[in-house]
Amino acid sequence: MIIFGPVPSRRLGRSLGINNIPPKHCSYSCAYCQLGQTQHLSHERRQFYPPEQIVEEVAHRVDELCVTNQPVDYLTFVADGEPTLDRHLGSLITQLRPLGVKIAVITNASLISQAEVRDELRGADWVSLKVDTVQPRMWLNINRPDASLRLDEIMAGMRQFAAQFRGTLKTETMLVRMLNDSPDQIEAVARFVAELKPATAYLAVPTRPPAEPWVEPPTEETLNSAYQIFSHHCATVELLTGYEGDAFSSTGDLTTDLLSITAVHPLRDDAVQALLAKCRADATTVQRLVATGQLTETEYEGHRFYLRAIPSHRAN
Repeated sequence: MIIFGPVPSRRLGRSLGINNIPPKHCSYSCAYCQLGQTQHLSHERRQFYPPEQIVEEVAHRVDELCVTNQPVDYLTFVADGEPTLDRHLGSLITQLRPLGVKIAVITNASLISQAEVRDELRGADWVSLKVDTVQPRMWLNINRPDASLRLDEIMAGMRQFAAQFRGTLKTETMLVRMLNDSPDQIEAVARFVAELKPATAYLAVPTRPPAEPWVEPPTEETLNSAYQIFSHHCATVELLTGYEGDAFSSTGDLTTDLLSITAVHPLRDDAVQALLAKCRADATTVQRLVATGQLTETEYEGHRFYLRAIPSHRAN
């Protein structure tokens, strides 16, 4: 399936997905990948689908959605492999422009050292770059790249792209328990991400079956610590824990508000108390959510924080 959705996305609103890479062609074979093992590991760009087929299918779907009055916020290149492996990516972005919908690309950034890839990505409105680690040995362990790739070249390419890109830049860091979730690893990544000046630095955890059965999400304490470390360096940090909540907007339902906000940001105890006061509620709701395992309490630098529990971690 080349076109799917639109699907609701906290990052992109109503996103119409474009799967321009068949499974599983990728430049990485990430240990945590929810799509399973990479069957075709490669760094070489080529054609996978005729570009005219992709443009026709996207245009047809957008027309269908317009007729039924279903809005689309983004056309999103999010593939069963690495979308920049498609040598027609830049041409596709150009040809889809007349549809009048913003274009997003979610990439592992492995090919961004190539000038032509940076040029093509600059044609998008919104780009997300993967930064799981900045240490070569860890990169080999977690992302398991094609042998021709070099992390220092990728990082240099990300710096160049960030300096030139005029759209919305985001970064995403996937944390894996006992792999790249130590304080020194997180600190190093946060410092590098800060150089890129993303609009938002996302911290993600594996919540779906990974390629490798030993992969586990970090604990909520570790995730809270990672959030605090990133917040020291980056202007805006958010969590991606598999829950698409309506964060920041009050629904009038205290339980929903607590769970949606803490899925994005750990809430310090004083902020929780302020929310309770605003809702004219006591601590009973918070205590119930903690007791039922939906909310967790963690400590950081002498303060208590509340964080929505990671589903797969809670299930273990």
